Amino acid sequence: MEQVIGKLSVRGVAFCLPRASGNSWYAARATDALTDPTRTELTASLDYINGLVGGLRQAGGADKPLLIGGFSQGACLSLEYAMAFGPWNGAMVNLTGCRVGQASDSRPENDLDGLPVYLTGSDQDPWIPVSAFAEASEALGRARARLRCELFPGRAHQASEMEVAALDAMLRDFVEGSRPFRRVAA
Repeated sequence: MEQVIGKLSVRGVAFCLPRASGNSWYAARATDALTDPTRTELTASLDYINGLVGGLRQAGGADKPLLIGGFSQGACLSLEYAMAFGPWNGAMVNLTGCRVGQASDSRPENDLDGLPVYLTGSDQDPWIPVSAFAEASEALGRARARLRCELFPGRAHQASEMEVAALDAMLRDFVEGSRPFRRVAA
């Protein structure tokens, strides 16, 4: 909350910040092979997020853009949510995230049809190695996301000021009625 949300300058934005029971959406490391228990936990977490999204849409937000995202395990969960339930009217922010599981695991890969996605990582992060960041980038590219990726050399396992500024800019685009990463005429 204080690392990211507390540093945003955009006003007029509502936040729904779900917390995992016991501060963990699933017990395995994101880069571990998917096991039956991990799949069960991941499915339950994705269903929970999908229920929250449905509730937000029914409460009057059906036409409003929705930015789904997170940091670390929350970023991984957001990415898996997009691959299972995307696209939607809005965008996704994955601060230090990757796909859950390994490339050899069976995982959903929806067509994201140009959904704006901001994905970040670091060469020094002990939880999300560069190889997992690269694999996530490739998967999002295959899914046709409008992708912005940034790898921050030397950054610890935290959200940097540049990542918060990018999120702030995406939210500002929504508040101003435009889509993040809009194309600029040359």
